[in-house]
Amino acid sequence: MSTAFLSHPDCRRHDMGAGHPECPQRLDAIDDWLIANGLDIALSRHDAPLAELKDVELAHTHGYVTEIRDVLEAVAASGECKAIDPDTIANPYTWSAALRAAGAAVRATDLVLDRQAENAFCAVRPPGHHATRDQSMGFCFFNNIAIAARHALDVRGLQRVAVVDFDVHHGNGTEDILAGDERVLMVGIFQHPLYPYSGAVPKGENMVNVPIPAYTRGGEIREMIEAMWMPALERFRPQMIFISAGFDAHREDDLGQLGLVEADYEWITMRIKDIAARHAQGRIVSVLEGGYHLGALARSVGTHLRVLTGV
Repeated sequence: MSTAFLSHPDCRRHDMGAGHPECPQRLDAIDDWLIANGLDIALSRHDAPLAELKDVELAHTHGYVTEIRDVLEAVAASGECKAIDPDTIANPYTWSAALRAAGAAVRATDLVLDRQAENAFCAVRPPGHHATRDQSMGFCFFNNIAIAARHALDVRGLQRVAVVDFDVHHGNGTEDILAGDERVLMVGIFQHPLYPYSGAVPKGENMVNVPIPAYTRGGEIREMIEAMWMPALERFRPQMIFISAGFDAHREDDLGQLGLVEADYEWITMRIKDIAARHAQGRIVSVLEGGYHLGALARSVGTHLRVLTGV
């Protein structure tokens, strides 16, 4: 079995304006690196489908889904952009892009559970891990990773899944949705204090939050992960692992001040893959979150995928 790679042209059409760090060129940079380094031939490519609203409502309230649908469909009809908050802007293609991003995560989950792929990576945007059950924020509209995790549990019948978040920003939306759900263990690292200024006090006993001071380098972060994530994951024995794969903790990324490099992402992915091999039949679905320095993003995603593919 191969690594499934899910994306869609609609994800590039969502554009929050000139100079916005969460830009369509992020996906172009990843694709260019994969082709230039020959890794694209090791991937099984799939178009991301549009998520059904019932899938989205696995993680979000019906009221929120209805409200954001109405707003984004109105934006599409007007042909103009609209600021949802100071950081999060919708254009006429945002509704379809958001549905594709969520749909990719659901489809990736099914591909892996149906043994059509060993693992999967979703190169999608907008990202998702700041979207709470009833609010969009931080460049995010729907929480792709929480939707996928709930799909695995509520639709596909798994009993235990883990969510791993290594974005430089705390996955507050994922925590909001999944805190207190005993079927889920969420482990995360994030710079603190930093937007969204949360996570220092976990919302549930199923959360292992690891706040990290600015300018911490990779060696120290590896030690924290080994000490705090790994014992919890071993005890929990997840049947599937979902990764909120943000690469903005890279030392070259201006949206944070942590010191990870490609070798650290390689090590983190290997440790996750070890847990998956022991407890989850190797089942991993990874979904792109942050990462805004185009070169560092492309190299880091490439390193992440080299481990997932085993090449």
